[in-house]
Amino acid sequence: QVQLVESGGGLVQAGGSLRLSCADSGRTFSMYAMGWFRQAPGKEREFVSAISRFGATTKYADSVKGRFTISRDNAKSTVYLEMNNLKPEDTAVYYCAAGRSNLAPVFVATTSYNYWGQGTQVTVSS
Repeated sequence: QVQLVESGGGLVQAGGSLRLSCADSGRTFSMYAMGWFRQAPGKEREFVSAISRFGATTKYADSVKGRFTISRDNAKSTVYLEMNNLKPEDTAVYYCAAGRSNLAPVFVATTSYNYWGQGTQVTVSS
């Protein structure tokens, strides 16, 4: 069973940085590709970044490319999202998710993910 818990959110000024963490309490972490999504008030949940099972493949939304970095530590069953040069439009609840597929190493669709964390709030002030 996969149980994901995010942490690291908070309030930061524009231009600042945060690192989000998502830990899995189960023992099957390396079996899953991991993704980060975000949802702002009144908007749909959107893809942010994803990483393959052993980290060889990563993918980013255009809006965060060059500013955010995804990584994972399978020994710690944790995936990270390093966020730099944050902008007010990055304000959202950030969710991590775990998914498995034989079709691709990473996925951008929410429907490709089987397990979700509870989310962590990121607020960027201008």
